[in-house]
Formats: sequence, C-alpha cells, structure tokens
Amino acid sequence: MTMFEISEHKNERVVNIASVPQRSPFRYPGGKTWLIPTIRQWLKQGAPPPLLIEPFAGGGIVSLTAAFEKLADHITMVEMDEEIAAVWEIILNGKNKWLADKIFSFDLTHENVKAELDKPNKLLQDIAFCTILKNRVFHGGILAKGSGMIKNGENGKGLSSRWYPKTLHDRIRAIEYVKNKIDFISGDAFEILEQNKNNNQAFFFIDPPYTIAGKRLYTYFDIDHEKLFQLTAKLKGKFMLTYDDTREIRQLADKYDLQYRTIPMKTTHHLKKNEIIISDNFIWWTGSNDR
Repeated sequence: MTMFEISEHKNERVVNIASVPQRSPFRYPGGKTWLIPTIRQWLKQGAPPPLLIEPFAGGGIVSLTAAFEKLADHITMVEMDEEIAAVWEIILNGKNKWLADKIFSFDLTHENVKAELDKPNKLLQDIAFCTILKNRVFHGGILAKGSGMIKNGENGKGLSSRWYPKTLHDRIRAIEYVKNKIDFISGDAFEILEQNKNNNQAFFFIDPPYTIAGKRLYTYFDIDHEKLFQLTAKLKGKFMLTYDDTREIRQLADKYDLQYRTIPMKTTHHLKKNEIIISDNFIWWTGSNDR
C-alpha cells in the first residue's frame, strides 16, 4: 500500500451528528459537529485543560462544546473573517439579547432579506444579524463571494428551509450562561499561535480552511499551509490539527514529523470520505485508522 492509499476498516463508523448537541447559531460549511466525540476524547487527557485555543473558530462548535460541557477551564476563540467575527463579538461581548430577539421577530421574505443586506452604514450588530441571515438563506450556508439565496430549498420551503428563529434565539441566549469562560479575538490565527507557542498548558484545536474546498467556502481561504505545519510543530502544548486527506497534507505531516490518523466522515451530500487528524500524541485515540 502506498503512502496515499487508505486502508478500509469494517469497524469504521461515521458519527451521526444528530446525536451531538447543537450549540452554534451557524450552519457552518466545514463545521466540526461530526468530530465532537473525538474532540471530547482529546480534551479529556488527564484533567480539563486550563486553556483551549481555537485559532480558526468559524462556527465555534468546538469552543462552545468545551464551554458547556466543562471540557476546558477557559477558551480563546479567534476569527479573522469580519462578518463571522461580528457575530461572536455581539454574542459574547455585546448585544446577545438584541441579536436573539431580532432573529426571533424577523419576518423572513425576499424583500425583507434584501432590505437588510442592502442597508448602508451598518453597525456591528447589524453586520452580525446580516451574517446569520446570509448563513441561513444562502446556498450551503456559504458566506464567500459568489454565493446567493436559495430558491426552492428543502421540500420546497424556499428561504425558510434553514431559518429556525426560535432555535437560533435559544442557542444564542444559552451562550450567555457560558460566555464568561470565553475570550473572543477578532484577529489572525498565525499571530495567536505564535504568541502562545510556548504555553505548555494550552490545548490548540486548529481547523484551517482546507486546501481543496477552502476557496469555494471561505472569504479568507488563502493561507500558508506549510507555515501552519511549521508553527504547529513548535507548539509546546497539546494540539489537534485537522485537514482533508490529500497527498500534499500527508507529505507536510511527514516533513515536520507530525503523527496523524485518518477518520471517516460524511459530506453534506452524504458521500463518505476520510479526513486527517494530526496531533502531538495519540495516547487518547480510540479510532481504527492508524498511520
């Protein structure tokens, strides 16, 4: 078997994401809800870590799960995308109730959506609301340029297919109870990793834009993947770095002498594929696909 071939294991099981508590207000492309059972294993190495750092926070499911389930004493979320960052700023540091109530009371029509998105001179809270709006009514929840509003949606429900105002309201309000455990930084993942690379008490969950799908899904997709591997290899704390399973990523892991395992998941189109988990150690690992 060559380096890039993937062994098949009969006992591989894809996680049913319906079994994982949904904490995030985002319908996030590339989100890690499906990986939560594995992340719980990783975070439970010994006592809960004093600090969990998520430098590519995105939809924030890992940080929120850690906060709600007391899997870390404190959490730092970092996000560069201004629209996504606005949501976390408002939820964690600003008008949590305002955003929740605005979503709950909003009359979802094409005309009203367009009016909100076209509104000039938006305040931070308006940017946050429009980001949630786009995330819920654009194809696949994709916020990057080129995405647009869904038409037919699921079961012909159109715009309302993914618009669950009561659910979104409740998720946002629930975060109020754990926000004192979370610091949010609107900034650059590489800078935060560099600043914290010598912190041997920190756990780093690193989920960057992937090499293949990143350009289609994210505004800030163009990152230096080799630099990220180089920096990850220098971390003194424990880390989990996730990627799509490609020859390029395996070669980078080998170049920087980083251990990895493969794990099965299902795409939004229900296709089974493998992703790669790279970590400083795999003592905690109970998966079936060893390197």
